[in-house]
Amino acid sequence: MAARRDLTAEQTRALHEGLVIPAHPLALREDRSLDERSQRALTRYYVAAGAGGVAVGVHSTQFEIRDPKFGLFEKVLRLAAEEVDRARIARPFLKIAGICGGTEQALAEADTAAALGYDAGLLSMGGLSGWTEAQILERTARVAEQMPVVGFYLQPSVGGRVFSFDFWKQFAAIPGIVAIKIAPFNRYQTIDVVRAVCCSERRDDIALYTGNDDNIVNDLLTVYRFRIGEQTVEKRIVGGLLGHWAVWTRKAALLLEEIKRARASGSIAPEWLTRNIEVTDCNAAFFDPAHGFAGCIPGIHEVLRRQGLMQGTWCLNPHETLSPGQMEEIDRVYRDYPHLHDDEFVRAHVQEWLAE
Repeated sequence: MAARRDLTAEQTRALHEGLVIPAHPLALREDRSLDERSQRALTRYYVAAGAGGVAVGVHSTQFEIRDPKFGLFEKVLRLAAEEVDRARIARPFLKIAGICGGTEQALAEADTAAALGYDAGLLSMGGLSGWTEAQILERTARVAEQMPVVGFYLQPSVGGRVFSFDFWKQFAAIPGIVAIKIAPFNRYQTIDVVRAVCCSERRDDIALYTGNDDNIVNDLLTVYRFRIGEQTVEKRIVGGLLGHWAVWTRKAALLLEEIKRARASGSIAPEWLTRNIEVTDCNAAFFDPAHGFAGCIPGIHEVLRRQGLMQGTWCLNPHETLSPGQMEEIDRVYRDYPHLHDDEFVRAHVQEWLAE
C-alpha cells in the first residue's frame, strides 16, 4: 500500500477557489486498442488549455478499462500521470483517479492511484444498488483513510441513485472528504448536498464542484444560503469536474475565470442566463439526452476527432456509438455558438501535442 499523502496547502487553496477539471476520455484505434499517442496528446491539451486538473478512470474514460480482457486501468492512469509530471506545471494541478466497485475493489484502485502519484480519488457510488446508505458511508470512510476523496452524486439515469439528506450530512462529516462533485441533474438533490455540507462542521474543508452538465454556468454563479441554527451559512459551487469540459477546454477555462470575476464583482449580468442556455444546448448535442445519454461518450469523441486529437469515436463497448441525428446536432452547435469552441487554439498546437 502506498503511503497516504494529503493535498498540499497550495492544492487545497486552488481547489476551493475553483478549477476546471476535465473528465479524461479514452483514445482508441479502429481495432479498439489503446491509441497511446492520442491519449498522451489529450492530457497535454488539457494542461495547455488551462485546466486545473484531470480526472482519469472515470465514466468518460470508460468503465470497461477495468475489465481484465482490456486491462487498461493502471495503464491509462500511468499515461496521464507521466504527462502531467513531465509538463512541470507551475500552477496547482490535481491528478484525480476514478475509483469504483465494492470496498475491496475501491481500496485496490485507490492504492494503484496513490502509487502512481494521484492526489485524490473520485469515488463512484454507482453499481451499489443493493447497498444501504450506512454500508456506502463505511466504504467511503475506508477509502478516505487511504487517500483524499472527492464524493460523487451521479444521476440515476446513468447508473447513480438518490441519496437522503441525512446521508450527505454523514458523508460530509467523514475526515478525508475534500470535495463533492454534484451531478444528479436535479435541483432538489443538488440543494440537498449543498445544505448538508453547510450543516457540517467540515463545511469549510469541502469544496463543491458541479457535474450538472445541464446547468453548469448557473451552478457556478449561484450563492447558496441557509439558516443553520443561529447563523446564516453561505456556500458556492466553485468549479467543475465535467465530461463536458473534456472538449472546448480552453474556452471552459476562460469561462470559469470570467465567472470568478463576475462573482467577485457582486453583480451578475442578465447575459449570464443566456450563456447558461448556450452551454446547456451544446451539452445536449454532446451528451445526447434525447436518447437517454446513450451517445454521451461518442459525442465527446466526435468533437475531439474533428479537432484532430482523436482518430475516431470508437469505444471499448462496440454498441456505444453516436445516436441517430447526434452528428447533425454537433454540426448545429458548432454553427450556432462559434464563440464557445476552441478549434483555433487546438489547431495551433495539436501537432506538438501529438509529437512522440
